[in-house]
Amino acid sequence: MGVKKKLIYGAAIVVVLAGLGGSYRLWTVLESSRSAVADNSVKLADFKSSDVDAIKRGEYVMRLADCAACHNASFNGGYKIDTPFGALETSNITPDRATGIGNMTERDFFTAVRQGRGEHGFLYPAMPYTAYAKMSDQDMHDLWAYFSTIAPVNHAVDENAGMHFPYNIRLAMLGWNVLFFDSSAYKVETAKDEAWNRGKYIVDGPAHCSVCHTARNALGGEISGAYLQGGNLGSWYAPDITPNPHAGIGDWKAGEIEDYLKTGSNGTSVAAGPMAEAVEHSTQYFNKDDLQAIATYLRSLPPSTTPAQPAFKMDATREQAAALSYEVNCSACHGLQGEGITGMVPAFAGNRAMQNDPTNMIHAMLMGARAPHTEERQTAAGMPSFAWKMNDRQIADVLNYVRNGWNNQAVEVKAEDVAKMRQAVDAKQKLKTPTQQ
Repeated sequence: MGVKKKLIYGAAIVVVLAGLGGSYRLWTVLESSRSAVADNSVKLADFKSSDVDAIKRGEYVMRLADCAACHNASFNGGYKIDTPFGALETSNITPDRATGIGNMTERDFFTAVRQGRGEHGFLYPAMPYTAYAKMSDQDMHDLWAYFSTIAPVNHAVDENAGMHFPYNIRLAMLGWNVLFFDSSAYKVETAKDEAWNRGKYIVDGPAHCSVCHTARNALGGEISGAYLQGGNLGSWYAPDITPNPHAGIGDWKAGEIEDYLKTGSNGTSVAAGPMAEAVEHSTQYFNKDDLQAIATYLRSLPPSTTPAQPAFKMDATREQAAALSYEVNCSACHGLQGEGITGMVPAFAGNRAMQNDPTNMIHAMLMGARAPHTEERQTAAGMPSFAWKMNDRQIADVLNYVRNGWNNQAVEVKAEDVAKMRQAVDAKQKLKTPTQQ
């Protein structure tokens, strides 16, 4: 056989193998036999569970999955989620026939939640079916029972109207799923104990932690090698939650992880932005065993390799001005020595969570922030916006002062970083002083 024929045959074999591999991946994405355990005859609008225990368990699963944060307290949807590909609005998931999911059977519900295929076609992974795929049949049955008790709300939502072309074509998600979606169920790791497995199940499944805390590639797929090592979340940043001592939660004890999830604060860090929403709607409701299981799992992970940041030193004049600005504008809440207010206001001294990516600190300075309101922390402290009061350089200098004071060390926050964020979040510009006549 000649060299040319060998090359042709070799190329043909590669094409056939690639086709078989692609066909197999397509089959795994579309195959929905896992949903066969669910009823396919009764629609949600015609069903109301009488199993009190299942309903109660289902409400807890709803809290684990943080459904209310995105679909609103009444579950009628309309919450806007900005993505690099356009804006999505969350769907109405009440039992309303016309605008909700009232026409879904339990099997349809299973397929939508765990495989990302709804009544209107493929769902977008902003709805974290990529994580919900790990949810057990029992949790899904219970969740269905709970949603049967929700009041129907007639509220039409055009979920993908704000997505840019061609991302507004739902069929495109089929290709995305082939590339990135693992539809397999959670598999217990027998070498690990029950608490560890429960923690991993919650983190990777209903709580969908990696959806926010893992960096994504250009097409929006999670980068497996960056698991829980921090990721961009619109104009916020979901930080590294591995045991890295410099960028992650390596210096947090198990009890501090549990306190943070339960109350929104561990005595030093206070949740803000999307994490405050997660605490308020979801994690504050987790029981003690599940909080301990999550802490057990997170503390067992290999730490990310992010190194300690080099310190930035401002020149003396700028540092003196920044110190004065901090004392005037910040110290009443954050303390003269950066000590904060336990349970209400984050400390700066010794707070490693603020010494890595500065995105959240810039966002808070420009737009303000609010701590979560929880049963154990009834006073949810708020921070005002300083966009109107400080220009980009002044904000950068204050942040550089606190990120490098009290034995902290972090890279420089530049004025252009603040300017970019100011534009992205449409924050106000500093007020101009009127000219005296």
